[in-house]
Amino acid sequence: MAQQERAVRTRRAVLEAAAAVFAERGYAAATIAEILNRAGVTKGALYFHFDSKAALARGVLQEQISTEYHVPRELKLQEWVDAGMTLADRLPREPLLLAGVRLSADLRGRNVFGSAWPAWVEFTATRLAEAKSRGEVLAHVVPEESAQVFLGAWTGVQLVSQALADWADLDERMAALFDHLLPAIAVPSVLDRLDTAPDRGARVIAEVRGQSRTALAGMRA
Repeated sequence: MAQQERAVRTRRAVLEAAAAVFAERGYAAATIAEILNRAGVTKGALYFHFDSKAALARGVLQEQISTEYHVPRELKLQEWVDAGMTLADRLPREPLLLAGVRLSADLRGRNVFGSAWPAWVEFTATRLAEAKSRGEVLAHVVPEESAQVFLGAWTGVQLVSQALADWADLDERMAALFDHLLPAIAVPSVLDRLDTAPDRGARVIAEVRGQSRTALAGMRA
């Protein structure tokens, strides 16, 4: 068990180091040597988990969609909004997410290691389809089309926020994006109940962390 835990920690350390380097330098300029230096592991330890730089990039991209901060809600559309708002809150502070943004937009590298964009389209389309089956989404909405539109808009929001505010206004821009898109998707009775405030992501994250602390305290009692 201890050996397994060490392996998990080593893999995570390598991924986080790779993400930091990819986020700062991009894929082409990143080197295994720098990743090893940041991770503080041996070359053998790195190659035990990832056999190439491309495999490292794929590992980073696989971390982009997480259910860590998922909280079931009465409205499935609120769950979708919460996923976007928590991502916007976390992205400026988490190299794994920042690296995912840069790698996904690397048009040359995507043929080597792929992109997180298809996974985000699938994630959004699935959530919208579920919401539609529950009567939360307008009848004319095609979830896959809306997911593609949302991906394009969300990618643009990221780029503008990074260029103009160094990510400082990403929460506000994400909230504005939802405020503009949701009226074309949600039925009016549901739209009125959705929380798209800029601080929504921070509040959801605090809620999940509070639940985790409570659960941990219960286990120790």
